[in-house]
Amino acid sequence: MADLSGGWDAGRVTSTAVYPTEQRANSHVVVERRFLEFLRSFRIDNVFLYRDQLQKNLLLRERFIEVDMAHLLSCDEDLASNIKERPKEYLALFEKAAAELALQLNLIDAATVALPFQVMVISRSNPISIRELDTPLISKLVRVPGIIISAQNLQSKATMLHIMCRSCRHVKHLQINSGLAGVRLPRACDSTPDPTSNKPKCPIDPYVIVHDKSKFIDQQVLKLQELPGMVPVGELPRHLLMTVDRHLAGKVMPGMRVTATGIFTIFDQQAGSRKAGGGGGRGAAAVALRTPYLQVVALQVDPDGNNNAARTFTAEEEEEFLGMSRRPNLYAEFTSSIAPQIYGSEDIKKAIACLLFGGSKKMLPDGMRLRGDVNVLLLGDPGTAKSQMLKFVQKVAPIAVYTSGKGSSAAGLTASVIRDPSTRDFRLEAGAMVLADGGVVCIDEFDKMREEDRVAIHEAMEQQTISIAKAGITTILNSRTSVLAAANPVFGRYDDMKSPGDNIDFQTTILSRFDLIFIVRDEHDVERDREIARHVVNVHQNVRQADVREGEFDIQKMRSYISYCKNKCAPRMSAQAAEKLSSHFVEMRQKVRALDAGAGSAKSKTAIPITIRQLEAIIRITESLAKMTLSNVATERHVDEAIRLFNHSTMSAIQSSVEVEGMSRGELAEEVERVVDHIRRRFAVGSSMLERHLKQELTNQGFSASSVDKAIFRLTHKEVLVYEERREKVRRVRN
Repeated sequence: MADLSGGWDAGRVTSTAVYPTEQRANSHVVVERRFLEFLRSFRIDNVFLYRDQLQKNLLLRERFIEVDMAHLLSCDEDLASNIKERPKEYLALFEKAAAELALQLNLIDAATVALPFQVMVISRSNPISIRELDTPLISKLVRVPGIIISAQNLQSKATMLHIMCRSCRHVKHLQINSGLAGVRLPRACDSTPDPTSNKPKCPIDPYVIVHDKSKFIDQQVLKLQELPGMVPVGELPRHLLMTVDRHLAGKVMPGMRVTATGIFTIFDQQAGSRKAGGGGGRGAAAVALRTPYLQVVALQVDPDGNNNAARTFTAEEEEEFLGMSRRPNLYAEFTSSIAPQIYGSEDIKKAIACLLFGGSKKMLPDGMRLRGDVNVLLLGDPGTAKSQMLKFVQKVAPIAVYTSGKGSSAAGLTASVIRDPSTRDFRLEAGAMVLADGGVVCIDEFDKMREEDRVAIHEAMEQQTISIAKAGITTILNSRTSVLAAANPVFGRYDDMKSPGDNIDFQTTILSRFDLIFIVRDEHDVERDREIARHVVNVHQNVRQADVREGEFDIQKMRSYISYCKNKCAPRMSAQAAEKLSSHFVEMRQKVRALDAGAGSAKSKTAIPITIRQLEAIIRITESLAKMTLSNVATERHVDEAIRLFNHSTMSAIQSSVEVEGMSRGELAEEVERVVDHIRRRFAVGSSMLERHLKQELTNQGFSASSVDKAIFRLTHKEVLVYEERREKVRRVRN
C-alpha cells in the first residue's frame, strides 16, 4: 500500500504479511506497534510523559511531540539504534505511531488522522563538528553544534503533487520527500490509450500541477557555521546547509547558537542550478556529485546564547562557585587572573572584569530596555599590550568574537543582505555583533575603521539592536553584546599637548557610548621599565611551567563562573548607594563645566562629554562589581570602587585634555616652542653637548622639565638633533 501521510518517506511502498504469524520482527507493522507501545506506556514517577505531552500539544492545535532519545534507549535499545542508523525509515513509522495514539486517546478524529504528525527526536549524544561530517555518516542521525548565520524566508514545500494531463485529463499523485530533494514530472502520459478511439496520443511533457489539490508544508533553509572555538588557527570557518520544516520553521534567527539533531543527507545542487539556468550545461555531466546538507529533526538553542533559558549547573559546581563568591579577596584574585602575562595595568584589568560580568538588564513598564553590558575603550601608544588584552578576553568570555577594524566593514560588523545564487532571493546574514549576542565583541585597530563603518555600530552599542531595511527586508536583530575596543593615536604616539579628540580623531557620539575610556601611555620610567623587563623575561623563561599560579584561576573556571553569575544574579543598588551616586554625578558635571569654562576657546574644550550615559555607566559598573560576588544588593562600597575606576579612566582623560602638569595645553605648547628656539640659538650646526648638561642649563633658565623633554623629543624626531655616545650626547646635524 502507498503511504500518503506526508512523513519522512512519503513515497515508500510498504507491505505486510496477510496472517499475523507470518509477520517478521522488523516489519513496519511490528515496528510501528513497538513505537506506539513506548509512547503509550512510558512513564516517570507515575506520570505518562508522552501521553500528557501529546494531549497538551493537541489542545494548542500543534501536531508535534518531542521525544528524548535517552527515554527510548532505556525502553527499547533496538528501536533507538535503528533510529540512529536508519532515521528516514523509522521516523516515518514513529510519526504514524503518534497519530495512531492520538486517535486511540480520542484526541483527534478519523478524518484528521491522515494529517502528518512531527516527532522531534532530542539527542544527548556527543556533538560532531562540521569538519568531522564525512561520507560514512550519510543517512545517519547526527548532532552538530554551530551558529545560525543566515535564514531564508519560509517556503511551501510540496509533500504530494496532484498532477493532471492537459490532453486526456489523466490524474496522478507524486509523493515528494522532505528536505531539498525535488521531483521531476513524467515526460509522457501514463494513461492507457483506448484502441477504439481516434484521439491522438498525448504530447511530450503533458502534466501540469494542480496546486489546490496538492499538499504542502512549511520549510526553511538555514546556514550553520561552526563555533569559533572549533575552527583551527589559520583556517576559515566551515558552513553547512540545513532544512527545517513544519513546527521547526521560523523558530531561530541569525546569531543564535544552536545544536541541531538531524539526518545527514545529500542533494544534487547541479540539478537545481541547471533548472534555474534554463536547461543543460557544463554541469550536466556531473551526475555523481552531490552536496551534503542536514535535514533537521530537532533544534536545541544554546543556553549560553541569546535565549532566556538558563544553563544547568551541577550541585558540585554550584557549591564551588558559592565558595568562590565568599572569598574576601575575590575581586583582586579574579583581576590578577586576567592576562597574568601582562605586567601592571591593574585598573584596566579591573575594568575588563566588570565588562565580563556586566550589569543588570532592565525592562521598563513601557517596553524600553536598558542595557547592562559594559563597553570599554583602550586608547594609547603602541606596544602597551592592548591587543593581548583583547585576545585574552576572547578566550575567557563564554561567547566572544574577535575582529580587526581594518578588515571589518559595516555589513561585517552588523548584518548583510545577500542574494542567493540558486533561488535569486535575498537573505540575511549575521555579522560579528549579532553572532556575539550575549557575549563580547573585541574590535582591534578601532581607529583604522572608516568613519561610515564606525557609525554603523552606534545603534548596536546603545540600543543593542541592529535595524535592517534593505532589498525589501525590514527587521531588527538583537546585538546584546559588550564592546572592547583598542585604538592607537593619530600621530603614532600619544601627544600630551593635544587633546584626546585630536590624538584619536573620534567623534563625540562614539566616545560617549563607551562606559570607560583608558588612555594607555608608554611612559619612560627607569624603575618601571626594569620591573617590566624582569617580568617579560620571567614569562619567557617559565613558559613550560604551570600556567596557573597561586591565587589565580584557570580560564575554564573563570568562564564557568562568569556564566553562573550572569545567569543567577541581577543586583540592584541600595538607597544609600543611589543617593551617593546622584551627588557624585552632579559634582562631575560641575567639574567638567568649570574645566570647559577655563579652557577658553571651543577647540580646547574636552572631547569626552559627561552625560546621562556616563551616570548609567557608573551604575552598570557598580552592579557588575556586586554580581562578581553574587550579591543581590550593590552597596556604597561598590559605588566607591566604580567611581574610582571612572575617575581613573574617563575623568582622567578629560582632565588630561585640559590640563597637563599644572598648566593648560596652550601654555605648555608655547613653552615648548620657546625651548626649541633657545636650543636652535644655543647650538650651531655640527656642535654637540651632553644631554644632561643641556637639560640642566634649560631648567636653570626657568623652563619646566616636561617642556625640555618634549622639545628635545621633537627635535630628535625631526632629525635636527641626533644622539651619540650611547645616547649621552646630542649633536645638531641640520637646521
